Amino acid sequence: MAVSLTGVQVLNFAMAWVAAGTSGLLAGLVLTAGNLPQALLLLTGGAVADRVGLWRVVLLGYGGMVALLCAFAITAAVLGSPAWLLLGAAAVIGAVEALWGPASAAVPLALVPRAALPRALSARQVVQQSSGFVGPALGGVVVALGGLVLAASLNAVTFALVFVLVLLLRPAGAMPNTPGTASLWQQSLDGVRVVARDPLLRAALLLLFFAAGILLPVVGLLIPVLARQQGWPASTTGWALGGFGLGYAAVALTVSLRGLPRRPGVVAVLGIGLAGAAVSALSVAPVLAAPAATVVIGVGAGGFASSVGPLVLGSAPPEYAARVQALAALTQVLPVLVTNGALGYTADVVGARWVIGFCGLATAAVALVALKSTALRTAGDGGP
Repeated sequence: MAVSLTGVQVLNFAMAWVAAGTSGLLAGLVLTAGNLPQALLLLTGGAVADRVGLWRVVLLGYGGMVALLCAFAITAAVLGSPAWLLLGAAAVIGAVEALWGPASAAVPLALVPRAALPRALSARQVVQQSSGFVGPALGGVVVALGGLVLAASLNAVTFALVFVLVLLLRPAGAMPNTPGTASLWQQSLDGVRVVARDPLLRAALLLLFFAAGILLPVVGLLIPVLARQQGWPASTTGWALGGFGLGYAAVALTVSLRGLPRRPGVVAVLGIGLAGAAVSALSVAPVLAAPAATVVIGVGAGGFASSVGPLVLGSAPPEYAARVQALAALTQVLPVLVTNGALGYTADVVGARWVIGFCGLATAAVALVALKSTALRTAGDGGP
């Protein structure tokens, strides 16, 4: 996973950098093009995974990504990087990720006992965010050496390696699934009902929804646009983005070693508040201080995700695991469909610093409102 996710981060940086070189609006539209298929297909992907088995879907997903990335690299080598290619590739990649992402997120249920789930998910986040630290920094080098073609080619190689590993390592235990005669749409709606009836799941996913719409565009969109507007080199931008992954991974590693805090819901809300304060600081920070600000943003986001993730997956009935994970992903995808384009356009008009400052204040406001949730304040005592 570390290898494949590093490749993903390299490609994401390359696409954002190339698009931001044209305009902030195009950079926002590329992100939107990747998120729109996920908004349409995530629930279906979760239902398919719960019905036919998590491991089969994960295997098909990695294989599909290898083929897709090879095609993208060849096309970019021949045609360059026109806007339509960036938008089309983002859309197709997003569709494939929507169909296998929920299964990949739910697989830990088949690998570890439930009591170990928080530490296992945090260990997974260490891998993810370590890749988030290494990937953008490596992406700056890759873009300088070979541009989009090299980034897509390296990502295809990383997915091919994981595809082979998935073939070799299959969990010995039973994989959660719910075969039956109900339609995929009906099974998807069943997952929505499970979340709607559970106070903790409902509160956690609402917090994910609002935080994602404001905080995610800062790292994925606004920092590259700010770098372009301020004349930062690609390597400096990569290190600034990598700081987010470093801070995130440090928190996740702590949780993987020591387990969840006694009040994970409160820690999650405080993490969002810390991230909001650091985003506000980033809006006025000089270029040399930007990596430090992004590290603090990562610490706050890591505290949030390391606490909310185990609560969500640990509260989900095993037969609904992939569908609950699909809904968790959907709550992060839907808001950025609007905010990526809107914030990218606004950054072109008034400047990225002003937009980043607004996002910092809005994120802190979300944390203050979330503190009023009884389900989050009283959630857990360190167990799922």
